[in-house]
Amino acid sequence: MTVNTILFDLDGTLLEMQTEPFVKSYLVEVGRHVGDQYDTQKLLSLIWDATKAMIMSDEPDKTNEQVFIEYFKAHSDWPREEVWPLFDSFYRDVFPTLSHLTYPSPWAKQIVEAAKQQGFRVAVATNPVFPREAIHHRLAWIGMSANEFELVTVYEESHFTKPNPGYFAEICQKLGVEPTDCVMVGNHMQEDMVASKLGMKTFLVTNWMEDRGEPQYQVDQRGTIEELHKAITEKSGVFAG
Repeated sequence: MTVNTILFDLDGTLLEMQTEPFVKSYLVEVGRHVGDQYDTQKLLSLIWDATKAMIMSDEPDKTNEQVFIEYFKAHSDWPREEVWPLFDSFYRDVFPTLSHLTYPSPWAKQIVEAAKQQGFRVAVATNPVFPREAIHHRLAWIGMSANEFELVTVYEESHFTKPNPGYFAEICQKLGVEPTDCVMVGNHMQEDMVASKLGMKTFLVTNWMEDRGEPQYQVDQRGTIEELHKAITEKSGVFAG
């Protein structure tokens, strides 16, 4: 079947960055924003554990946001009504300033534009463990916006996370495509290449590649972000018609 849809990972793929240092710095900034209003380490541990609860969840009737909130409420001594305004102000006022922790390049916009010119449908398949606002800010760092894609996965709307194959199945359902219609482009062996289990073609971007060793998944093509641009522009390899 002919491929007609490209799913792009964001962190480490379109947005050039190292995920682990970014997350560490992000949590430090959350703690700084909270200040001495709460036990910072306790709050950060709770955020981390609630995030892990989202990743482990396999409940199709609950969004990732609902899973996060339920875990937080069940394990927190603080009322959500007190804490959430701090989260909201963090994502509004502080998160946009964290772009210095990433290395955005012109390649992202060029790659997406090339894909559209070649007739591909495009979506952002970023792990939806962040709120919409944070993901939209990260798109802005590469000079793009959500309305340039048919779909951007966010935690308010997604019911699974990577590496759950259900995450990719939900994207297909929302776009009205079959997995075999799609190429998953990402930099992470375990979180992105797992899409091959559903029958998606895969392209592993090597500039900021991440690989925890196990499990390993099928990689149909690999290359630098520059080679990705060339393959899409030429409709070669996994992007061939």
